[in-house]
Amino acid sequence: MTSTNQGIDTNCMTLTRFVLAEQRKVPTATGDLSQLLNSIQSAVKAVSSAVRKAGIAKLFGIAGSTNVQGEEVKKLDVLANDLFINMLRSSFTTCLLVSEENETVIEVEAEKQGKYVVCFDPLDGSSNIDCLVSIGSIFSIYKKTHNDTPTVKDALRPGNELVAAGYGLYGSATMMVLSTGQGVNGFTLDPAIGEFLLTDPNMRIPSRGKIYSINEGYASLWEDGVKAYVDSKKYPKTGKPYGARYVGSMVADVHRTLKYGGVFMYPATKDAPKGKLRLLYECNPMAYIITQAGGMATNGKINTLDVMPESIHQRAPIFLGSKDDVQEVMDMIKQHS
Repeated sequence: MTSTNQGIDTNCMTLTRFVLAEQRKVPTATGDLSQLLNSIQSAVKAVSSAVRKAGIAKLFGIAGSTNVQGEEVKKLDVLANDLFINMLRSSFTTCLLVSEENETVIEVEAEKQGKYVVCFDPLDGSSNIDCLVSIGSIFSIYKKTHNDTPTVKDALRPGNELVAAGYGLYGSATMMVLSTGQGVNGFTLDPAIGEFLLTDPNMRIPSRGKIYSINEGYASLWEDGVKAYVDSKKYPKTGKPYGARYVGSMVADVHRTLKYGGVFMYPATKDAPKGKLRLLYECNPMAYIITQAGGMATNGKINTLDVMPESIHQRAPIFLGSKDDVQEVMDMIKQHS
């Protein structure tokens, strides 16, 4: 690192600089993916700004639906969705968008079309906004494999075909975690210069952790294998019990799992037999990140990234985290099936 006598790093690795350097390693790269990731970065910065002043800006809609200028005030999740859609459309790199907030796919106008398909959850954990718990944005990127008009089929592809995925976390700081298939890197937003700086290079998840993360309120609805696994962590025959940590905001829970190891679980239940989290813009991008960091992600039967989606809002169970921990969950499920 290069620094001046003011203690300022004059050779800081920003996210933009990092993405450009990564692109140079690929001889066939056109720069479109860098441009796309730049637009996502801008969306995350804008959402972060809105999240930070949500209470002040009356983004909760508590003070009525119009502001002093007579403009309609948008709730935070609607604002985040509009920001993502506008940034992605105007990047000239996308052709099809899948958002958690929109019932159908969004086709980008022909004159603005590029070759990428982006699936995203603009504000994950939005039910936690009012109590100031960490929330985030999740995205995954596919490349269109033909020159014809894009259709929904271009988004209905398994996660192992992704070219990039990541998430923005709005916590005690704003962070962006990204993988373009060459490992995982974390960037923290420096509000003083308005740039994401590389703070967590080459993130690796431990092969085993000491934490399990699951909503235990649904324990009576779990399948026997999941119950047996959680019991084995609470009442171990040898060693110490695992700690339980559950925020209820997927980005926050997965980020902690990535940093400290352990297992995050959102299994199918009796009243949600197909699971609850969405495959395209929650399970797949997180499975991609965890796998790139040396971990494992499964739906309890097969690798999450191998699941063939049938609809854009398809739900799926997920178990992800440290390899040894996830393998243990799978073994327990198999044993009790």
